[in-house]
Amino acid sequence: MTLRRTLAFVALALVAYAGMNRPLVAKDGFGLEAGAVTLKSAGPLAFGPPGILFVADPLAATVYAIDTGDRKGEPDAVAMDIDNIDAKLAGMLGIKKSEVNIVDLAVNPASGATYLSVSRGRGPQAEAVLTQILPTGEVEVLDLENVTMAKSQIPNPPDATAKDRRGAPLRTMSVTDLAFLNSQVVVAGLSNEEFASNLRSIPFPFEKSAAGTSVEIFHGAHGRYETNSPVRTLAPITIQGEAFVVAAYTCTPLVKFPLSKLQSGEKVRGVTVAELGNRNRPLDMVVYERDDKEFILMANSARGVMKISTEDIERAEGIEERIQGTAGQPYETVDGLNGVVQLDRLNQASAVILMQSEDGARHLKTIALP
Repeated sequence: MTLRRTLAFVALALVAYAGMNRPLVAKDGFGLEAGAVTLKSAGPLAFGPPGILFVADPLAATVYAIDTGDRKGEPDAVAMDIDNIDAKLAGMLGIKKSEVNIVDLAVNPASGATYLSVSRGRGPQAEAVLTQILPTGEVEVLDLENVTMAKSQIPNPPDATAKDRRGAPLRTMSVTDLAFLNSQVVVAGLSNEEFASNLRSIPFPFEKSAAGTSVEIFHGAHGRYETNSPVRTLAPITIQGEAFVVAAYTCTPLVKFPLSKLQSGEKVRGVTVAELGNRNRPLDMVVYERDDKEFILMANSARGVMKISTEDIERAEGIEERIQGTAGQPYETVDGLNGVVQLDRLNQASAVILMQSEDGARHLKTIALP
């Protein structure tokens, strides 16, 4: 299924739910019930079925499905342009701008509204907040005390006291990113197992979360196979009719994994389809079509925003030798997109980005997909 056909399927689902203003409940087929969500930490976000927001809480090693009730709008008409969004959030939350940390961004394809996962404050006492930015630019805090929701507890997360070599808590990496495809929530992160890097494919409606799949990759810049480096960002992609996730790691291997291979308790070796340069951390990425060709748009800490071709990505062989510089899938760096730290698709032609200027201020913008 091409991305265009996938979008058409999603559009039909949106039409089916467009008239539903009431909250979704268990009988609607998603296993949601009334309840409260208490977040220990702000984590990655992703939208699934119309109006349902998946929210990761890494410290609690939990993924929530929350019905936002947000299923109407005109995404094609949205033009986001909010300067100093962190200052606006600080004023609304009653804290200093320096205490606002925007962790992730997700756009609701049904309405065009943007959702932010925000850490309110710094350190272990920081409070997690979910905010909604309406197409009008109005900012609201989501009330999580009485919502329609479901949750999936992640087994085998890193121990709460475990730290990496720099002293950072490993539990904060129990979830590093997540995505929804083919009625599965794919969750990337670390486990407490010997081969720590993990991809979990959790059926939705949620069932009991299994141990996940230990994943191994060849890191060309390092010249070796690795099993302990976490996926930093991932995106769903369809390759010759088969569902895959494409995942990016620090320093910057790009790896594909077939969804069908992400079975509980198994170990899977991904195919490294590109090496995109060391001394760099991938921050976020999306898959999109332009002029009947498919691309990956990826924001990076040190290498700008890359437009990566998916041509011939279906090949079975991958990079399995040490690489100097870059190799594999061709890419270009997109001029004018400086300081992008988060991005998500708004519709077939545009995306919403969170960009940081040299003075540290963050801005929310709509851009045309290049």
